[in-house]
Amino acid sequence: MARPVRFGVTLPQIKRSWQEARAAAVEFDRLGFDSVWVCDHLHSVPMPTLPIFEAWSELAAVAAITERVELGTLVTPPFFRNPAVLAKQVATIDHIAGGRTIVGLGAGWFASEFEAYGCPFPSLGARLGALEETAQVLRRLWTEERTTFEGKHCTVRDAVCEPKPVRRPPILIGGSGERRLMGIAARHADIWNNLAAFQPELGAKVEALRRRCAEVGRDFASIEVSQQCLVVVAETDDAARTGLERAQKIYGGHMGAGLEAHGIWGTPERVIDRIERHRALGCTLLVIEFFGRDTRDPARLFAEKVMPAFR
Repeated sequence: MARPVRFGVTLPQIKRSWQEARAAAVEFDRLGFDSVWVCDHLHSVPMPTLPIFEAWSELAAVAAITERVELGTLVTPPFFRNPAVLAKQVATIDHIAGGRTIVGLGAGWFASEFEAYGCPFPSLGARLGALEETAQVLRRLWTEERTTFEGKHCTVRDAVCEPKPVRRPPILIGGSGERRLMGIAARHADIWNNLAAFQPELGAKVEALRRRCAEVGRDFASIEVSQQCLVVVAETDDAARTGLERAQKIYGGHMGAGLEAHGIWGTPERVIDRIERHRALGCTLLVIEFFGRDTRDPARLFAEKVMPAFR
């Protein structure tokens, strides 16, 4: 049976008040989005002086004021937190949420925030190794009575994580490296997320993940493919084009590269077509950052005129 298309949306987190984040979370829940997401950075990127909420603290608060949406990070890197402590944090938040957490994991990339907070920032290979060990520690602590794990980067001795999460939280692995990262996803991920910067290459990345799954004997269909994406939606072509041009200037290469040719933008009808193109490549979860000062406005238009086409 084919997976349904699901829609996640990012919460206000950078240079926003808690009142703004709270209002958005409640509205996204009401509108019928499937999940809400935050980034996991200790300071803003690339401007560290901009205020930013800590990811799991914000999700704990959001868990208490929402009823239906799943809650996830895009993504939590190793070395910010002890993985066993992270398992305990997530289990607690999962109880507040009634079983709605998703743990997004990635290797981390912005060296200066690690250094500023006194966190190790070893080579990419070491960070990927720690990422894989983190996924192993999380899953074991959520399912075993007592856990002992001796890894190169993570050590847990006779640890108990009680209460267990309400459900075993799905693990999302985020990143676009076709060899080692996708090998980790093939072994441990429930969801794989393609970075926005690689959205034009989604088809090739999906095929790379399919190959890694074959190598480890994993059923590719058991992993949900997701895409981080900027979405510009407006009632008219002119308004959509204006929004696109502004978004490309503001976001640059991080989320704006290839947006016109490969991204999701336009009137609701055009946006539906662009989403269908992603679904044809195997992507069934979009983690959306709406373009706009108050992202509730485009989210309302999207919920009213785009989401019904996929329900």
